[in-house]
Amino acid sequence: MQIQPFQPHVKAADMPLEKLAGSSQIPEKDKIAEVSRQFEAILLRQILASAQKTVFPSKMNPESNATGIYRDLMTNQLADQISRSGAVGLGSTLATQLDRQLKPPHPAADKAD
Repeated sequence: MQIQPFQPHVKAADMPLEKLAGSSQIPEKDKIAEVSRQFEAILLRQILASAQKTVFPSKMNPESNATGIYRDLMTNQLADQISRSGAVGLGSTLATQLDRQLKPPHPAADKAD
């Protein structure tokens, strides 16, 4: 009986961005999708942070350092979950465009022109 060597399945979402590009275990398509999703999350963080600036300060809810930290953590998690859900669609559109640009051109397309 032969036992296959254990090869852990590594997900692109579980890997730090700096190591993602150099990883040979993750296909290029998954790398592009994860980077696009993270870019979408950054944009969503900025949009959500800007939307929260319009909230007026109140004596009932005083601003403190802890409140600011908690709000930032909540904004980051919310932006990350929205980008993972794919509800906005910017990440998938960006991934499609990047994937299309990185593919080598077809030789038949050059001859048709």
